Amino acid sequence: MLTTHFQKRYFPLIAACLAALICGYAVIVTPSIWMIAFFTVFAALSVIGLYDLVQARHAVLRNYPIIGHIRYLMEAIRPEIRQYLLESDRDEEPFSRETRSLVYQRAKGVEDKKPFGTSERIYESGYAWVTHSVAPKHIVDCDFRVRIGGSQCSHPYDASIYNISAMSFGALSANAIKALNLGAKLGGFAHDTGEGGISTHHHQGGDLIYQVASGYFGCRTADGRFDPEKFTAQAANPQIKMIEIKLSQGAKPGHGGMLPASKISEEIAAARGIPMGVDCISPPSHSEFSSPIELMGFVARLRDLSGGKPVGLKLCIGHRREFMCMVKAMLSTGTVPDFIVVDGKEGGTGSAPLEFANRVGMPMLEGLHFVHNTLRGAGLRSEVRIGAAGKIVTAFDLARALALGADWCNSARGFMFAIGCIQAQACHTNKCPVGITTQDKQRQRALDPGDKSTRVARFHQNTLKALGEIAGAAGLEHPGDFLPYHFMFRQMDGAFRDGNEVYAYLPDGFLLEKEKYPDLRDWHGRWSRSAADSFAPKEIPHGPYSIAAQ
Repeated sequence: MLTTHFQKRYFPLIAACLAALICGYAVIVTPSIWMIAFFTVFAALSVIGLYDLVQARHAVLRNYPIIGHIRYLMEAIRPEIRQYLLESDRDEEPFSRETRSLVYQRAKGVEDKKPFGTSERIYESGYAWVTHSVAPKHIVDCDFRVRIGGSQCSHPYDASIYNISAMSFGALSANAIKALNLGAKLGGFAHDTGEGGISTHHHQGGDLIYQVASGYFGCRTADGRFDPEKFTAQAANPQIKMIEIKLSQGAKPGHGGMLPASKISEEIAAARGIPMGVDCISPPSHSEFSSPIELMGFVARLRDLSGGKPVGLKLCIGHRREFMCMVKAMLSTGTVPDFIVVDGKEGGTGSAPLEFANRVGMPMLEGLHFVHNTLRGAGLRSEVRIGAAGKIVTAFDLARALALGADWCNSARGFMFAIGCIQAQACHTNKCPVGITTQDKQRQRALDPGDKSTRVARFHQNTLKALGEIAGAAGLEHPGDFLPYHFMFRQMDGAFRDGNEVYAYLPDGFLLEKEKYPDLRDWHGRWSRSAADSFAPKEIPHGPYSIAAQ
């Protein structure tokens, strides 16, 4: 038995060595091109097999020389085999073939209709649908817009309700940035710069949302602090329409980042305002503020330095009480951000540790519902616009987010698909096969900004057209009129519930009048434990709200 096992393990190596000896002898006796070729192949396999025997890094190869390499080959091509041969149209890994195909079709302007009915499992838990009207409307103008900028803003922005979410130059290639921004210009919508600063490639004429994150890239001092003079110079650019303070992102909330010095090109260094040859650190938290009141002070400062442009926050909800602390600081200081972008943990353009990608942060629907109701409860909802981000690709995704309280939506991967992303999931390797998430010049040249920019604009246009059709089918004049009751949600027991039951709008001002709403005790308890001057929980030793509530 031992001998049989030994033969199975080492037979390929023994066979290769014997074949190499035979072919070598044949080459000496009767030399020919074919014999030389065979000898070369078997000799190479013999060398590989002998090396496998002595190397100590891979146990599989040491026990199974030569043939063990098949395992690593199959492992390398497993994603492609799964995507092209095994994956069904509805498997979300993380986006289904059906969803990706829809984006490709709308971006190319080809037929996007589907024959033979739905393939959705409509009686399973998690299924949701729009309730339609017997008196549908026909919406002609689908250029849906929302004005962002409250009473404290002197330059409000009329934004499209569907825009490009934050993706930095450095994470994306130069050609990808050019295609996205030129597409935003052609389609009349906004392009979020991401935290990596504003590069020369962003200057294609499309509206920009300048993101200011913990690294203060593009507006930082030599030691990484915020530089007001550099920020003022950046914000003066008329292409920049809004300023977004990033507190966290859905892909890895509460986690910083580091760009190795080896990956920093001169263009990246110039955009971020960092030196060459030094690792670029993005801290987990900001250095300009450490309390909710200081955060509101930073909002007011950026609004002033930008000349009155809309300034807002972007975050993935974690401790719910901490967001309530921010809202209390708004009430305390009188400073209110013009907008808040709620990023769901579904976000995924930033590479992240597996635990963060899978298990940290609140999903978009729950986060959006919480932010919307907290602002309602504090009487501030009319002053703050809410954006939503997190796998919002189809018109249904947009409609559902708008119904739950969003005023507009952002998408990152949706627009990546529009410029040719094939979901290879090689974003962090610098080996993107279509030139989107790489700094390799040879790989970048595969992406033509002129052609892809028209696809970006066309995807945006066709998605909003589809949104208009869904809103019209529901009997609405505008998608902003969607409310939770326009949706039904299938529950685990097979029954369905009205959207008002699942994602109810809570009464205006309920957090300020807790005596009138005793059934909202959980909300009041969390509100009582929040403070405007600290993100730490406020101790309440006695009473109905003394239970720790995050």
